[in-house]
Amino acid sequence: MLNISTNTGVIQLKTQSIKLSKVRRQGKLLEYIKEDPFLTDEDLCKNFCVSIQTIRLDRLELGIPELRERIKNVAEKNYSKVRSIIDTEIIGELIDLKLGESGISILETTKEMAFSKTKVVKGHHIFSQAESLAMAVIDAEVALTGVSNIKYLNPVCAGDKLVAKAEVVRVRDNDHFVHVKISVNQAQVFRGKFILVAQDRKEVAL
Repeated sequence: MLNISTNTGVIQLKTQSIKLSKVRRQGKLLEYIKEDPFLTDEDLCKNFCVSIQTIRLDRLELGIPELRERIKNVAEKNYSKVRSIIDTEIIGELIDLKLGESGISILETTKEMAFSKTKVVKGHHIFSQAESLAMAVIDAEVALTGVSNIKYLNPVCAGDKLVAKAEVVRVRDNDHFVHVKISVNQAQVFRGKFILVAQDRKEVAL
């Protein structure tokens, strides 16, 4: 049994002690991608004991897009569920959303987001990912940030992939209490507690 750490958790795949035929391998590959669309080519080649080039050829023959495209496809389905903000205002790719409950987003950091001398990502990019995800999970037409209590735990370097997970922990009248945790390679780098006020558009217009 092989444990593989992914952006969304840890899954267990059965290692193949004997190499499978091409047909069986491709069938298993389809099963794994369906179970977790965020498996990388590196994860898959380790499981099947084949080269990464073989996995890429398998994906091509099966019509399975590369990881970045799979993330984009999943995100587009979730954007349509969001009520409080538009998709372009969400920082990162929204890969999971249970409106009123929880959400997950992924942000690929770049050198443009970092300080030129230290290559450390500027804090406002991390905060923006957290705040926009917190707003996205609110089941309301308008969500306003009333209070935020945040802490940066470890530096983030350009090129790191940020995985943010938000959870609505309590709702009191119009106040929604949302906790957001952001990690890099399973290590937490940021946590925030937000109180968002939910309103409808008529109240805002007034």
